Amino acid sequence: MKVVVAVLQMSCGDSPAANIAKAADMTRQAAKNGAKIVLPPELFERPYFCKTQRAEFYNYAAPLAENPAAQTMQKLSAELQIVIPASFYERAGNALFNSLALFSAGDLAGVYRKSHIPDGPGYQEKFYFSPGDTGFRAMPTCCGNVGAAICWDQWFPEAARAMTMDGADILLYPSAIGEEPHLAAADKTPNSFSHWQNAMRGHAAANIVSLAAANRIGEEEQNDAFGNAVKMNFYGGSFIANSRGDIVAQASADGEETIAAEMDFGADKTARAEWGIFRDRRPDLYRALTSLDGRDK
Repeated sequence: MKVVVAVLQMSCGDSPAANIAKAADMTRQAAKNGAKIVLPPELFERPYFCKTQRAEFYNYAAPLAENPAAQTMQKLSAELQIVIPASFYERAGNALFNSLALFSAGDLAGVYRKSHIPDGPGYQEKFYFSPGDTGFRAMPTCCGNVGAAICWDQWFPEAARAMTMDGADILLYPSAIGEEPHLAAADKTPNSFSHWQNAMRGHAAANIVSLAAANRIGEEEQNDAFGNAVKMNFYGGSFIANSRGDIVAQASADGEETIAAEMDFGADKTARAEWGIFRDRRPDLYRALTSLDGRDK
């Protein structure tokens, strides 16, 4: 199966309605140009509110059926007969999750809840989200089996391997990532872009699976609970990699744009079998991976 995959790179302003409309317009254009899978960035409905800890932002969370961004993407998925992974802030009872609803030609193929929750300068997500409880899996769609995870998840090789082992034809990572203040202070590195991209290219190559990541762009500012301004500049660089880890489509650092590439899921499946990476795995020797301290128990 050959599928055109598109990635949306956009800025996210203060108006949720405007952000949703922008993502919808970009999705329509991508579909018009032949895309069958369209990936928007993480939490594109609003500015990235996790830069600071503000209890009133809990009110942004809503059940899937009540979230405007997710519902708009589901309708578009049905109208355009495409696959859209829509990132949203989910309320489920008393739990709050950073979630993704995967829509396939209008049907809900599944919901993924972000498993790895960061907590550091500019990324204070543990204040807002519980760790996800869905696990890593491939979800069947009209355009192949999709493995989808969210931002910080993309640094963990175990997640990519688990989704590929479950049958994923492609790995999709909506993201919101930019400046790293602690890196700049320590080694004068302005951000983690090369590390971010290289980690995911390694997932693609190690699992012989196509991969796409969508990031936002632009400077965002919000006040913390004490009235101090906190700024974040998101570095864009959204990309699509083939199953060898080669970059086949690359967005700029600061432009709103859509990138796309045709991926051959059938050829990737054949290559995975021919290379023998999964044939030669030794899960009996990997028990240390199931512990936090790395001890083989």
